[in-house]
This record gives sequence, structure tokens and C-alpha cells, in this order.
Amino acid sequence: MNKHLIIIFLLAFSVQTSFAQWTKGKGNGYYKLAAWGLQYDQHYTDSGGIDPNATRTIINTIAYAEYGISNKFDVIAYVPFFASTSQNNQVSGTTGELITPGESFNSFGDVELGLRYGLYKKGAWAADVKLTLGLPTGDDSGGSDGSFQNGDGEFNQYISSSLGYSKSFTNTNLYLKSYLGFNNRSQGFSDEFRTGLEVGLNVLNNKLWLISRLNILRSFKNGSLNATTSNGSIFANDIQFDSFGFEASYYLTKKLGISLAVDSAFSGEVVAAAPSFTAGLFLDIK
Repeated sequence: MNKHLIIIFLLAFSVQTSFAQWTKGKGNGYYKLAAWGLQYDQHYTDSGGIDPNATRTIINTIAYAEYGISNKFDVIAYVPFFASTSQNNQVSGTTGELITPGESFNSFGDVELGLRYGLYKKGAWAADVKLTLGLPTGDDSGGSDGSFQNGDGEFNQYISSSLGYSKSFTNTNLYLKSYLGFNNRSQGFSDEFRTGLEVGLNVLNNKLWLISRLNILRSFKNGSLNATTSNGSIFANDIQFDSFGFEASYYLTKKLGISLAVDSAFSGEVVAAAPSFTAGLFLDIK
């Protein structure tokens, strides 16, 4: 793979769904241990086309937590405590000879810490605002060519607001949620606008949540880093995408459950053209 191709699918949208994300309430919490994986051999270019690349695999093991410190405030943590990036051997299609040996790099990932405040909650409607700080705790210079990073090396501040609606029917719960956000990035990265929609349906006597989501990210392209020559970093500047995802979360008990999810960009720039998959075990205390 050309080290100047900078490609990744953002992790934040893969594991942070906790059934509408209303404020939890004092003493309540949602905790999740998840594995997220992406394997891709093609990517969206900086002009939106699709080009091939050497097969790369990214796997992250993540701890995610939300805890209500009051009825209005939640604290949130996203900790990718094991992040792995690897690339397959590159072999000649005509001679079968090894061109470039495969490689892998493992490290800690970039941590995100957040605070959510419940602005409004009445009847079926709820609104909140959230501040998330992205900490550069991952390695941004991994691998022999510098393109196996598990962090972007920059401190960012993401502020967002969401509006949601929930309704209960006989043995069925439904919620709808939309959000808007602005991500202020440092170290020459462009700032970002994010928005999305999510819908969730609870069935099987409240045991199964079926969730679908649309996420949109747009770069302001106001940074100083070149999106295609950022020292081979897989955490690119000027990423843009439209992605669609599905998740199923099943309660084994009233508090403990398992979840499976798939998300994929259906258009984009400087992003993997392949689906990502997430499997998790969660504990929902309310």
C-alpha cells in the first residue's frame, strides 16, 4: 500500500450507541466491552473515486462507559485499550514472489472523555448537549514506514447537541434521534461538521433493540495538513463520508446483554470502502 494513502473509518460511531443516549440519571450507567474490526482492500480517494490498496486490517478492543453523576449530567469514556493495524504480504500476481512482507503494529489507542448535560426532558421529547475531548494517547508514528498509527497525535474538542423522541406501545418501544456537532481539531487538522439520524425499535418483550443509523461527516478543509501526504498516517486530514449502519442488542438478563453492529460508508473521501463490524457485551444499570 502506498504510504501516502490515508484511510480510516472513524471509530466513534461504531460503539457508542446506548439506546438513544438520553441522560442516564444519577447512579445509573451503561458499560460496554467491544471489539471493532475493519478489513479493506480499496478506498475512496480524495476526489470520491474508489482505488485498490494492499489489504489492511484494523482491530480495536474498546471499553466504553456512561455514568450519571446527577440527574442532569453524565460522564462518558471511550478507551481503545488495544489497537492493532496490520497489512498482508504483497505478492506478485505473475511470479508469486514476495514484493513487500506483511507487517503489524499494536498499541494503545486515542481516548475520548465526555460530559453530557440534559437540556430538556418532557413527555416524549428530550434534548442534550455534549462536550467530548479527544486525547492523543495512541501512537501516531507506528510501523516501519510510519503508516501503522493507532492515534492521530492531536487534541480535539467536539461539541454536539441531540434532539430525541421516544414512544412506548404495547410491548414495543420506539425512539428517534438527530444530532449536530462541530469538531475543533489541532496540529494542522481541518475542523469538522457532523450530523446524523438514528432510529431504534424495541421488540421481543423488551429484550431486543433493532437500531439503524445514518452518519454524515464533512471537513471544513481549513487545516494545513495535506490529506494525501500526512506522513502516511491512517488518521487522515479532510476525511468526509456518508455512512449507514445497523445494530442489534439483545438483553440476556434485565441488565446484561450482547450486541452486533455493522457500519459502512456508501460515499466518501479518504476513507475505507468496506464495512466495519462490532461485537460487544454490555451492562445497562438503570
